[in-house]
Amino acid sequence: MAITLNHTIVPAHDKVASAQFFARIFGLKYEGPWAHFAPVRVNESLTMDFDHANTFESHHYAFLISDQEFDAIFARVQEEGVAYGSQPFAMDNGEINKRHDGRGFYFRDPNGHALEVMTRVEDRD
Repeated sequence: MAITLNHTIVPAHDKVASAQFFARIFGLKYEGPWAHFAPVRVNESLTMDFDHANTFESHHYAFLISDQEFDAIFARVQEEGVAYGSQPFAMDNGEINKRHDGRGFYFRDPNGHALEVMTRVEDRD
């Protein structure tokens, strides 16, 4: 059996609003709370489980997506007026990158977490 990431807990000041933002931007569904989490199913094996926290460090979450998903996510980020950028330390330069024969960009969620989407990455073997 392959090792698969099943879920990760994402600390948030407002877990429901954060789950709704994530789901809206990524074109996913938020179906309400589960136990004390506000989960969003990313794919058949992974959920992002948003949970309330008063204080926390920001995290980086990176997603490999298709070109079609890239176009849709990029359009939603622009429609919502979310700042984005081409580099992890330039998340507001209004540019996308074209690394590894693909496209990518970074943006922050309402909690300050860095979200990255990319269409292709180099082999790391």
